[in-house]
Amino acid sequence: MQAFTSITGLVAPLERANVDTDQIIPKQFLKSIKRTGFGAHLFDAWRFFDAGILGMVPEARRANPDFVLNEPRYAGARILLANDNFGCGSSREHAVWALMEYGFRSVIAPSFADIFTSNCFKNGLLPVVLPQPSVEALMRECKRSPGFSLSIDLDACEVQHADGRRFQFQVKASDRQRLLQGLDEIGLSLEHESEIKSFEARHKSRFPWLFENQPCRSK
Repeated sequence: MQAFTSITGLVAPLERANVDTDQIIPKQFLKSIKRTGFGAHLFDAWRFFDAGILGMVPEARRANPDFVLNEPRYAGARILLANDNFGCGSSREHAVWALMEYGFRSVIAPSFADIFTSNCFKNGLLPVVLPQPSVEALMRECKRSPGFSLSIDLDACEVQHADGRRFQFQVKASDRQRLLQGLDEIGLSLEHESEIKSFEARHKSRFPWLFENQPCRSK
């Protein structure tokens, strides 16, 4: 998993509440078992007028010029501003994969769905919860200021504005440490690889018959 320490990046505002995972990455794109190929279909029904299938390139599609991510000023955005209850709906991890592959490393919103939040921390996307008034103020500033960017420092747990303002946020200590170190659940387990191997050796020594090859018996 890619570690997250701090970023400074262009911000894109998505002024919609209750954005569910089917809107983030529609169900017809969930046929692949790989973690790649989803970024091109992020917010597919909003970004394009035509129906897409997995593997289609955006350049071959009919783009909706009124959707925020299709505006040239937001090209390359790394931080997404959203409204309440972002990531609700079904528990598809593909939604986080699509956001990250598109280029986002963090989403700032007043609230997130619980399972979406868990999937974020498993994959290296930082969900930042800020009060509604703060998010609304940043939305307004982002819309009126081309090139608007923010910095996010996970070590300090704060969003930093270019004018010096600081917005504090909270992250559970265990999730924060995992992101800083770039450790998913498998990575956390491998931190204890030597202890695991020692346990397996002791277990095999105490119960050797469990590890013997037994011939298959036909009825």
